[in-house]
This record gives sequence, structure tokens and C-alpha cells, in this order.
Amino acid sequence: MRWITRALSGPDPGNLPIPEWIEEERPREALIASGAESLSLSKLFAIILRTGRRGVNAEELSRRMLNAFSGLRGIDAASLSEICAIKGIGRAKAAQVKAALEIGKRFYREHAKNLKRIESPRRAFDFVASYYGPSLRDCQVECACLILLDRRRALLRAVELQRGGDRAVEANLTQILREAVRASASSIILVHNHPSVDGAPSTDDLSLTRWVRDACRLFGIRLLDHVIIGKNRGDSYSFARHGLL
Repeated sequence: MRWITRALSGPDPGNLPIPEWIEEERPREALIASGAESLSLSKLFAIILRTGRRGVNAEELSRRMLNAFSGLRGIDAASLSEICAIKGIGRAKAAQVKAALEIGKRFYREHAKNLKRIESPRRAFDFVASYYGPSLRDCQVECACLILLDRRRALLRAVELQRGGDRAVEANLTQILREAVRASASSIILVHNHPSVDGAPSTDDLSLTRWVRDACRLFGIRLLDHVIIGKNRGDSYSFARHGLL
């Protein structure tokens, strides 16, 4: 009776190649018919991976990757070698996944740039959360960045000042002033992340903020905010909103 049971249950969907699925269940065809928003993460990643490996189709391989890293943030934080450790995902597939995630981050950054003016600490915090949050929340090293604003508090440009190891990054005060003066900035926002803790400021963070604020005043530049990016949006910290500027 074993062969009868196997025949009735059908082939394992994780082993059946996607081209052999009924058309409306195939990821690409489903996207074309119903839109990307209707697809599960595993189907979206199946489109990116394109192929699976022998005995495992692209959607099942995507599902295994999502489970191995507990979702998108885990995949984003993983290195190429860690993603390649999943059987069936080589360097090319891992690179495709990383590229797709980076496109998503740059979309948020492009969207943030549409903000015409940063008129308040609330606006500054929202801008930083959209512009830097996706790339810094799960970054494994500490990064210090600088946002330069004109007289209307519109974005001039954003600069990465320093990228460090496991220890805290000490932003170079001379570099901050040089970038601000070079861009003719009227105000600036200092940004850095805490890779392993929440956004609560350290003693060094407090000292650095005072040094930058006082030095900028000498050049007629205002430190509008210093935002620390934590693991989640709710963990982030705004010096301006806490009355420390």
C-alpha cells in the first residue's frame, strides 16, 4: 500500500521544480498577475534566486534561508559567507540577495530626501530614521555620519565620517567642522549607531555632543541634533528631544 499512499499525497512541493507548478502558483507569474505585494517573502526571494538546487526548488531554498536567519534583518546582518553556508546558495545567489536588500535601503534613503525642510527635532529624528535607520540598525560596527543642511534646513548632503570596529567611534571634530564649512552648511545633524546596545548615550557620547555643539557655534553653525540609532526605532535617541542641546 505504500506506493498508493505516495501517489495520493503527490510529490513533495519542496522538491518539485517551479516550472512544473501550476501557472498561478509560480512566483513570477503570480507577481505579474497580482502584484509584488501579494507574494510571500519566500516567493519574492524565489524570484531573486531564480533556481534552487537538486531536489529543492527556489521557493523552498528561500524559505530555508529566511528560517535560518529569522527573517530579513537577520539576512541583512549576515555576511556573504554565512549566507553561502546554506546548501544550495553560492556566492552568486548570496550576492543577488544582498543586492536586493541594498536596493530596499536606498529606496528609503531616496524617499527621505524628498523631505523639503527639517523644521524641528521631530522632523530631524524622522529623517535620520528613514535615511540611516535601515543601514545602521543591524550594522555590526559603529559608524559616525554627518547630515549637512542649508539655511532653509534642506538637505545639502550626508557624509560618513568614520566606520569603526567593536569599540566606539570617536568622530573627528576637525573633520566635522571641515565638512560643514566646505558645504556652507548652516546646521548639521550628527548620527551614529550602537551595534550591540540600545540608543542610550554613553558618557563619551555626551562629551562629544557638547564639544561639537560649542565648536560649531564659533563658526555660526548649529548642531540641530545628535541621533543615536539603536537596534529598533524605539531604541534610538535624540539629544534635541531630550533637551541636551
